[in-house]
Amino acid sequence: MIKWAIIFAIIGVIAGVLGFGGIAGGAFAIAKFLFWAFIAIAVILFLLGVTVFKKVT
Repeated sequence: MIKWAIIFAIIGVIAGVLGFGGIAGGAFAIAKFLFWAFIAIAVILFLLGVTVFKKVT
């Protein structure tokens, strides 16, 4: 997921440099969403790993 966020950020930068403002804004919006979704999932899995899965084993 973080790989796709980086890809969309690069697409946004290239589109912005070439003058495609709408495409650049859309690509950055997708990149920002994917980045924060990755962070949220990573935090949830970390908390589950520290609490729930440690008790199971």
